[in-house]
Amino acid sequence: MQKWLSIIGIGEDGLAGLSPIAVSCLNKAQIIFGGERHLSMLPPADHREKIPWKSPFQTSITDIISRRGQAVCILASGDPLCYGVGATILKDIPISEITIIPAPSAFSLACSRLGWSLTEVETLSLCGRPVSLLQSYIYPGAKLLILSEGKHTPAHVAQMLINRGYGNSQVTVLEKMGNINENIITDIASNWQEKNIAALNTIAVECIADKGIVGLSKFPGLPDDIFHHDGQLTKREIRAVTLSSLAPNPGELLWDVGAGCGSISIEWMRSDRRCRAIAIEQNSTRLNYIADNAAALGTPNLQIIAGKSIEIVPTLPPPNAIFIGGGVTTPEILESCWHALLPGGRMVVNVVTLDGEQRLYQWYENVGGNFSRIAIQRAEPIGKFLGWKAMSPVTQWVGVKN
Repeated sequence: MQKWLSIIGIGEDGLAGLSPIAVSCLNKAQIIFGGERHLSMLPPADHREKIPWKSPFQTSITDIISRRGQAVCILASGDPLCYGVGATILKDIPISEITIIPAPSAFSLACSRLGWSLTEVETLSLCGRPVSLLQSYIYPGAKLLILSEGKHTPAHVAQMLINRGYGNSQVTVLEKMGNINENIITDIASNWQEKNIAALNTIAVECIADKGIVGLSKFPGLPDDIFHHDGQLTKREIRAVTLSSLAPNPGELLWDVGAGCGSISIEWMRSDRRCRAIAIEQNSTRLNYIADNAAALGTPNLQIIAGKSIEIVPTLPPPNAIFIGGGVTTPEILESCWHALLPGGRMVVNVVTLDGEQRLYQWYENVGGNFSRIAIQRAEPIGKFLGWKAMSPVTQWVGVKN
């Protein structure tokens, strides 16, 4: 099929900022989709069919698809493939049917105002996303560019920085970039007060940690006391080894079976913003711990499912990796998980009991894999001195599905 759909990025300078090829695509269109703000940029004398976005957005995609073969144009902000409508539409319409003409993204425009290199900053969007997503991007020296949800987002960002011990960070709000009314506001997070900020804004942050604040690394093995838990926690050293065995890659899905407080799935997702995870837990108190930890550590998109693992796993999408930290003696749980695992996927099981080891050895005789014994000792006070206190040794089985 010929290309019938064009997606044109448009800036605050409106039609005047469009390239000749973008103008040509727009002029050929019979039907124009876009936000109310974008459609208002068209001249009043333009009487073509104009359709604003609907909620839920999938309704608008259905409308666009129903006009397949007609000349359809979408007006979108900046670069349609940078947290924009283009990426969403490409899930339903192939690129072979679409012409995409981007304008400079808000990130590119912000970098040009600040003198930042786009390749050296962290970028994220808080449009339609929880603010807690920001938590995993904060570290000493980080430069962040944030697509704002609206006029109140800068205050939420400043408060989060203060709560994390980054009150000295510089926050810059860039309003209406490319518009004749473009404006830039800069202040320190700890001094930030509610200001009369335009709804269309982008936030830049230079993260500066308060004295004595240690940043949270994305490398596996966060301190145990970072997590809310009732003792059902894969300890720091064991967690680091376990995540190394799980070997997360961007975009992969993990099942965390018997998730406890969610430490494994949370650190899996922190390794890369494209990593996905499902935490399965039946204890109601621990379910609350998982939700609290996910929000506090910047992984609010962690999918949490309550219930018995053996009943839930057959209903889930196939994973790239599975971690079983509890319930290994449940009949058929190993078989069900292994059957669901994608080819090339990794399954890691940790046990601390003889019953668990016996079950794992029987499993090993069926499918092979590798065993490790992980023994950790930590120095703790013994009277006036320091002595070694052993943690319960962990037997770990690792299998790769060929």
